[in-house]
Amino acid sequence: MWRDCSRFAMRAPMAPRSISLEQIPEPVRELCGRLEAAGYGAWVVGGCIRDLLLGRAVNDWDVATSARPEQVRRVFRRVIPTGIAHGTVTVMLDGEPYEVTTLRGEGAYTDGRRPDEVFFVDGIEEDLARRDFTVNAIAYAPGTDVLIDPYGGLEDLSSRCLRAVGVASERFAEDGLRILRGARFVATLEMQLEAETLRAMGLALDTYRKVSHERVRDEWLKAMKATRPSRAFEVMRRVGILKVTLPELLQQVGCEQNRWHTHPVWEHTLATLDACPADPLLRLAALLHDLGKPESRGRSEKTGDYTFYNHERIGARMAERWLRQFRFSNTERQTVVGLIRNHLICYDPSWSDGAVRRFMRRVGAESIPRLIELARADALGKGRSVEQELANLSELEARIEQVAAAGAALGVKDLALRGDALMSELGLSPGPRVGAILRALLERVLEDPELNTRDHLLALAAEEIAREGDA
Repeated sequence: MWRDCSRFAMRAPMAPRSISLEQIPEPVRELCGRLEAAGYGAWVVGGCIRDLLLGRAVNDWDVATSARPEQVRRVFRRVIPTGIAHGTVTVMLDGEPYEVTTLRGEGAYTDGRRPDEVFFVDGIEEDLARRDFTVNAIAYAPGTDVLIDPYGGLEDLSSRCLRAVGVASERFAEDGLRILRGARFVATLEMQLEAETLRAMGLALDTYRKVSHERVRDEWLKAMKATRPSRAFEVMRRVGILKVTLPELLQQVGCEQNRWHTHPVWEHTLATLDACPADPLLRLAALLHDLGKPESRGRSEKTGDYTFYNHERIGARMAERWLRQFRFSNTERQTVVGLIRNHLICYDPSWSDGAVRRFMRRVGAESIPRLIELARADALGKGRSVEQELANLSELEARIEQVAAAGAALGVKDLALRGDALMSELGLSPGPRVGAILRALLERVLEDPELNTRDHLLALAAEEIAREGDA
């Protein structure tokens, strides 16, 4: 994924070399038409043109124009100055927003993220010169039905080559986020990195260090939507992004495992990542699920095999710290950490129904679908025959569905006896003791759901209190 692109040209599917006007949504054509009628140039630009040429769905449409922001505001009735300092406004048409940016050039990037100054230019080619990769530096003029491709983006799309616009080292020195975008595009666009672009990415890590944690988080989550997100993270490893962002992951490289795994930890992690469904949080958990293995690795004196005792708990703590640092939300953090902590599912058919219910209580019913998918991917990532493990997971999944359908109590709130009734009937005072008794009752109900009636629970609670007195 980082060799000379010319070697892949014959294998890659050819991208169309033209766009028809009908592919552009009517509101976008209207927007460009009204700008042209007012005497200005208008082009559809960037990622939306790239995706059209690749036959991919387009979610956002960006328009570049020779009109200055104040001139755009005179053409349209509803214009929001969303980024007017950089020449960008949002035009509202039929209640939908469309970003319109004046053709511009840029000055130096002192902060490694945004230009110190923006100046307006007259030619679309000058505007395209400031963009990151050639495949993003293609424009389409609806008024003349012409593609503008001054930097060879069409050829690079055809050969699936990811190449920086102009001098690669200059592009990455300007904006550190471009390095991370390059890694993501290798995965999401299924492209190969051009050799000089790869080299320049590795030389621009000082600029990358200036990128905010929020931006890094967003790019990682976007990379998780690729068919094979591992391609992005292998590029990040190769160019040094992981060394800056999450060096603990690099400890997995070359970390051998026990005889049950064909792959070392890093290769296993990437295989697990790719085996997961395209759920960004699930895939993030897959990427981090063995984060604690290098730290926990030991050897069994009896068998000589490597051991990784408590690696799931160690990894969950490490992931928790990193997710906080990189500004993931509380819900995202709790989801990912919970999956990592519980990803070892040691189910076998000898489990009792009570054991299944206890498993459901421990991991949380809402986490089970993702947890099962992570366990499947973890098994597939071992690089060997795992039919029995997969069959066991399918059986556990079926048993969980049966328990859920039966409405079994899995928490104190599911008991047929509330704390206030317990206190009233047995003369207990409020306090921790009530909660302890309810938890003890839940353990009995998990083993035998038929005990979950008011009368049974009161009797069991009285027994529990009597045992306390005997103690």
